[in-house]
Amino acid sequence: MISHRIPAAASVLVVSLTTLLCSGPVLGDGLGEHGFADSGGVKIHYVTAGEGPLVVMIHGFPDFWYSWRNQMPQLSKNFKVVAIDQRGYNKSDQPEGVENYGMDKLTGDVKAVIEHFGEKKAIVVGHDWGGAVSWTFAMMYPQMVDRLVILNLPHPAGMSRELANNPKQAAASEYARNFQKPDAHKAVNPKQLAFWVNDKDARAKYVEALERSSMEGMINYYVANYPKPPYEEPSQPFPTVKCPVLVIHGLNDPVLLPNANNSTWDHIDNEFTLMTIPGASHFVQHDAADRVTRTIDVWLRQDELN
Repeated sequence: MISHRIPAAASVLVVSLTTLLCSGPVLGDGLGEHGFADSGGVKIHYVTAGEGPLVVMIHGFPDFWYSWRNQMPQLSKNFKVVAIDQRGYNKSDQPEGVENYGMDKLTGDVKAVIEHFGEKKAIVVGHDWGGAVSWTFAMMYPQMVDRLVILNLPHPAGMSRELANNPKQAAASEYARNFQKPDAHKAVNPKQLAFWVNDKDARAKYVEALERSSMEGMINYYVANYPKPPYEEPSQPFPTVKCPVLVIHGLNDPVLLPNANNSTWDHIDNEFTLMTIPGASHFVQHDAADRVTRTIDVWLRQDELN
């Protein structure tokens, strides 16, 4: 799956939690207010905007909450949008040890964020590793997911099947095998990881956020959770997803090939919508920002609009 130290110039932008609590809300690039949720002693940073049903948005690698900048303004007109920094990233805590990046910890962070806002369930939106966390969260905590939106991360059953049987997907996943090697985090750096951000101003924000992040923590997502060779299909079925699901997949994704989306419906006991977007790559929420935003907004509000 594509699928951090603070520079001196940026140090003045860092606001301690104490200052935050004493001085009132701090805006996140005009998109919302900063805050923190506690997940078993790990601080999870978020930016929130709007009022209404809770929507938790989860980024992937190498990314941070700002990944949703194109979707937040529209969605926050009808929902309470909460875009998080996953653990290891940007302003969230960065615990050491591979065990702190297992899927149980990552889904536990989502649960903590929902509970932080006093809600029993939420709409969950995830891209890349955020998509993997979202799929798993919906399977582990079905009672806490109202609707599920996944961007460019096939269901884990489809990924397992393609890794085991499709040489093209196995080859496309070579980068993940490299990340699983000892000390792989030493071979990556923030500027290198921001390669995919086309907008110059946005790229500067990404480099700044990635410099605040933990390279080792980010790579630990792959060490702890990505399948390792020899690839095999799982012997036990995945729990069925009980809520309505929308999957959006950019067809030009070079690392997560679209065939893994085949038969996703077999793992969902509810409505399932699959949209594929030709010409869009892995970061579909940027490559086709307006289309993705409109699709999510209308899909979430379909009962209201019909």
